[in-house]
Amino acid sequence: MTKKPFPIPRMLIAAMLLGAAAAPALAVEAFTANYNASALGMSGEGQMVVAPQPGNRWQYTLTVRNQAVDLSQKTVFDEQDGRMRPLNSSDSSRLLIKKKNVNTVYDWSKAQATWTGDIKPDRAGPVKLQAGDMDALLVNLAIVRDVVAGKPLTYRMVENGRAKAMTYQVAGKERITLGGKAQDATKVIRTDGDKQTIVWVVADAPVPARILQRENGQDTIDLTLKSWR
Repeated sequence: MTKKPFPIPRMLIAAMLLGAAAAPALAVEAFTANYNASALGMSGEGQMVVAPQPGNRWQYTLTVRNQAVDLSQKTVFDEQDGRMRPLNSSDSSRLLIKKKNVNTVYDWSKAQATWTGDIKPDRAGPVKLQAGDMDALLVNLAIVRDVVAGKPLTYRMVENGRAKAMTYQVAGKERITLGGKAQDATKVIRTDGDKQTIVWVVADAPVPARILQRENGQDTIDLTLKSWR
């Protein structure tokens, strides 16, 4: 039986709120993080990279690849008032034989976001931006930052032609194994209808130690950190 391709939301992993701006972020630092990845039931590799760019900007890149999935997402961002602010992004994905490419421009001078590429006309924008808005990639960094700082996991994500209020709930502590070493991790969960995202955070890693996405009770994507530098 052929499995129905699932939609991979812009990685990973967004959050939910009720309209408040995100808390000020700590200073951004460059890193490369490598993951074991499972998608569509097949094993593969994942990687998250934050690298400096000219003009006091940064680029955050996520890739997930196996025989069925080829996902590449990039966000260029800067820091304003201690917050990570998306400037532009590109998403390219292949799920089995289905391909999709979407580009986003966050124009802060006009306080609006717009989209081009494989997106429906009613999702092309513009969408009004608010201070503290992020995309899903930047929410990855914010979750780690805020869990470690003990702050509320509340965000507003602007992506795919809409602004979405999001929140995660802390679900306690778990021991997980990273690179053969057991570590204590904080587990946080977000549920949105039949979709669920679970994130594990360890204190000394700049990115989530594990990210699990589920839909209709079935695992869709599972990323487990194996190394970072």
